Amino acid sequence: MGLDKTRFQHLGWWVLVLTVLLGACQAHPIPDSSPLLQFGGQVRQRYLYTDDAQESEAHLEIRADGTVVGAAPRNPESLLELKALKPGVIQVLGVKTSRFLCQGPDGTLFGSLYFDPVACSFRELLLEDGYNVYQSEARGLPLRLIPHNSLSWDLVPQGPTRFLPLPGQPPEPLEPSGVLAPEPPDVGSSDPLNMVWPSQGRSPSYTS
Repeated sequence: MGLDKTRFQHLGWWVLVLTVLLGACQAHPIPDSSPLLQFGGQVRQRYLYTDDAQESEAHLEIRADGTVVGAAPRNPESLLELKALKPGVIQVLGVKTSRFLCQGPDGTLFGSLYFDPVACSFRELLLEDGYNVYQSEARGLPLRLIPHNSLSWDLVPQGPTRFLPLPGQPPEPLEPSGVLAPEPPDVGSSDPLNMVWPSQGRSPSYTS
């Protein structure tokens, strides 16, 4: 009887421990480790480079007036912030202009000061060659840049434009203001800090 009672007590302790562990798991679920969710909420600063439908290289640029063009040189208006809204879906924000990249029902691109989930959410598709293509999540329209020598969106090719996300460069160092740094004190002077009068020579005590 004594042995059975001891076994029953041990079994009761194990039931209690398992109950506590199960309660902890329910209160703190294990985060999903799927690689498809690893970019949730991630923010990246990128230049979107493309050479499709262009005579030369171009970077997607969101200008202050809301127009979206392809500009050859990198500049502050072509630095973009890509933020994951959910797995595979992003929003694109112009860092300088604070305008969201959006797409109209006809595929026209424009920059908006306000985020519209329908017009400004894009699905990001990764290609094997390292390039990406983007399409409107709501409308399924591909993101395309108008060729710089074209004046009409009617002439834009129907296929999506391939973009290569390039890392954003660190800010340029500030140029010197032109003010010279103060010279180090003259330890051989009777007034090394020039507190009495501008230096009038060395102290006789230091004269060799």
